[in-house]
Amino acid sequence: MDFEKKLNRLEEIVQKMEKGELSLEESLTLFEEGVKLSRECHTRLEEAESKVKILMSVGADGKPIVSDFKAEEN
Repeated sequence: MDFEKKLNRLEEIVQKMEKGELSLEESLTLFEEGVKLSRECHTRLEEAESKVKILMSVGADGKPIVSDFKAEEN
């Protein structure tokens, strides 16, 4: 599932839980899914931020620093 779909699903979960109409079991199941999605989205955002920092790097001479981007493996 891509980032946008995960984020949309997370928003759906929040809306359902805010209504307060779910059973405890349903709430726990959705909460667990939401935490998982939140962590995955956070990780993806950190990866994107790292890539942007690499792409925006400038050396002491004012020229862009060019290097291959390699995502860190968890």
